Amino acid sequence: MFRLLTILLIILGFSNLYSQNNAITTDTSNKVVQFSGLVLTESNGNPLPIPYADIFVKGKKRGTYSDLKGYYSFVAEKGDKVTFSAVGFKKREFTIPDSLKDDKYTFIQLLYRDTLRLPEVFIYPWPSREHFNIEFLAMNVNPKLQEIAQRNLAKEALVRAERGTSYDGKENSRLYFNDIAQKQYYQGQFQPMNILSPAAWNDFIKALKGGKLKIQKQKNKIDEENEDEK
Repeated sequence: MFRLLTILLIILGFSNLYSQNNAITTDTSNKVVQFSGLVLTESNGNPLPIPYADIFVKGKKRGTYSDLKGYYSFVAEKGDKVTFSAVGFKKREFTIPDSLKDDKYTFIQLLYRDTLRLPEVFIYPWPSREHFNIEFLAMNVNPKLQEIAQRNLAKEALVRAERGTSYDGKENSRLYFNDIAQKQYYQGQFQPMNILSPAAWNDFIKALKGGKLKIQKQKNKIDEENEDEK
């Protein structure tokens, strides 16, 4: 009799445990949802996908990242707070509704651009300022190196280097805006031309009589000969 009672208690215990496991599994499966969608941004009124955006559940080690088309999909739970982030964009958060009746949920997240400024970095061949002082004091400056430095820093060499250097972005933008300002200044009237200016002709005649044009021509010829020798 005692053995039969013991067997019945063991069977009832396993039955109760199995029922609890089924209840937990059913409850968990009701909370799980396939969370999918797109991560987009706006450009000139048109949607653009954001590739490799981070999508993760806040406070949990669960998430994914978007593909080249901005698509993402991963398993989450109802009520999870999902964070969307990407470099150059502001973070956004979204909470999956806990009142969903379906096990799938699609959501399109729009991210707005954010200005990202990194601090300026200077790269030197020395690990510290103290090493620079040591290397500088130990430098062997012979007359040949000094002669090369003086030749490279000569006015003629700098002029030649300037002629072969194109304008950078800052100079181009300055010329462009100056041109716009000049056009706005003379808007509605004829812009004066230096070729018709008496003052410009007076300067030209003085330079011609003083031989400045001839001197400049000789300098240009000397520079060309020096370049040919090199």
